[in-house]
Amino acid sequence: MIYLELFFEFFKIGLFTFGGGYAMIPLVKELVINKSWLSEELFYDFIGVCESTPGPIAINMATFVGSTQGGLLGSILATLGVVLPSFIIIILVATILTKFTNNKHFKNFLQGIKPIIVALITSTGLILLAKAIGYNSNFEFTINDLSIGIFAGICLIYSIYKIVFKKKINTILLIVISALLGVVVSYLT
Repeated sequence: MIYLELFFEFFKIGLFTFGGGYAMIPLVKELVINKSWLSEELFYDFIGVCESTPGPIAINMATFVGSTQGGLLGSILATLGVVLPSFIIIILVATILTKFTNNKHFKNFLQGIKPIIVALITSTGLILLAKAIGYNSNFEFTINDLSIGIFAGICLIYSIYKIVFKKKINTILLIVISALLGVVVSYLT
């Protein structure tokens, strides 16, 4: 039954992922590609949508995948599945943490998991960058001039803004400018 599968698959991802939503991206990608719930191209497009919509990326991803596979009930169960482990862990940690704050094994566990979190987030960023500039597969690489142009335009706008106004550009404004550039470029092609 798809509803139980959605709940348990996202529950496992929520239970075994440390480092937040960005660390979940490789696990969600593997899940949705292996189960043929989304195409790889649609998955990468959706990451861009998740980045620019309000809310945590993990919840947005679970809700979207759940809705594509099981409608409203599927989206609710997938979202509940990804959120429930964190909720349970936070309650347990809040009640027990005071006993473990000075435990050397617990500190070593947290130290050991940090490099994995950094690696997962870094690999996701590199994969998204490669996809944006034209990587299609191991044997196919087509440079996407439009994506590179949009990226260069955003970097230029950001740099000019920072030099002129002596502060960083607002993230929301940067997202809006990126979206507008994407629409303009898409319209022109």
